[in-house]
This record gives sequence, structure tokens and C-alpha cells, in this order.
Amino acid sequence: VPLPRRMWAGGELEFSDSLRIGDEAKRTSKIADVTVKSGSTGTLCFVSVNHEVTTSRGLAVRERQDIVYREMTSTQGAAPAKAPPPPPAAQHRESHVSDPVLLFRYSALTFNGHRIHYDRDYVTKVEGYPGLIFHGPLQASFIVEFAARLRGGKPPKKLTYRGVQPLFEGSEFSINASDKDGGMELWTANAEGQPTMKGTATW
Repeated sequence: VPLPRRMWAGGELEFSDSLRIGDEAKRTSKIADVTVKSGSTGTLCFVSVNHEVTTSRGLAVRERQDIVYREMTSTQGAAPAKAPPPPPAAQHRESHVSDPVLLFRYSALTFNGHRIHYDRDYVTKVEGYPGLIFHGPLQASFIVEFAARLRGGKPPKKLTYRGVQPLFEGSEFSINASDKDGGMELWTANAEGQPTMKGTATW
């Protein structure tokens, strides 16, 4: 894909079996779809990748990762966004701070070399963002763990999630959840209460 800017758009996780200490695990990955679109910011390329993690007992985890690639056009000087709607109300809420040490450690843990998560000069001067960007998968990890705690430690069988807008370093953010139709609606939100990632968990 000849587009240099890459961001996490969303994904889906299905848990069929636990990964146990001592398991020999195998991951098989396949590019499932590549779609090119034109948007207000230029050319966009959406790539979906399917992963299956198996052990000697069979399938453990099935995952779909949705990645978007964009042109190298600065986000600075863009037209001002419309006034956001009122923040959604949540039945359950937990607050955290998106500090740069957390982002650096997560990049190291996942071998993620993308500079938007740890190189402040690059992300502000080249890509034009106001600060380091919080990883999409890290937000997904927060909401799926929150969902499991709210259900007495029982992890969901399936989590579907998508990014809504970037979440930046240095500010408070929240993890939110509301019960709905046998499952749970989940989202992370910035300091103003606006969702940055939305997800649905089912058991």
C-alpha cells in the first residue's frame, strides 16, 4: 500500500479456549480484504487481516484487525469540526490517565515501532497531531478487561470494536459500559466525555 500514514480502525475478537501456561500456540494470518476509498482527507486504503491462534486442543482465538492507510497530508489547518453531541451516559465508568510511559511500554510489549505512539516530534511536526496517540488495541484491551470485571471475572466470548477518533496522551480518559440486550456496550472517551473507541461484548 503506497500510503505512509497508518492507523488502527477497529477489529473483532472471538475467544474459543483459554491460552494456558505451557501451551504451544500457532498463529495463522491472512489478508482478507483490501478496499481503496476517497474521503475528505484524500485516498484511504482499508486492510482487513484475519488471525487464528490454535493450540493442541484446537482454535483458541480468532481475530480480525482493520487498518487504514492514508496520504501524508498534515492534519493541521483542517476545517474546524462540528460541535460534538452530548457525551453518552454510562452505567459503569472508570477513569485513567493516558501518560506517555504507558504508551511507550505498550509499544515495546507488542513490538510496535509506529512513531505516532512514542516520538512526539514526529507525530506533531510530521503528521500534525497535537500529541502522542493512544494505541487502538490498548483501548480495546481496557474495554474487554473492564467488561470481564463487571461480569465477575468472566471474559466475553466476542468483542467487536471500532475507532471513532484519536485519543491523545497527557489527559484523563474513561472506560465506560452499559448493559444491553444480553451483552454490553463499551467505549473509551476523552476528557470531554466524547467516545474515542466503541465496542460491543457478548457472552
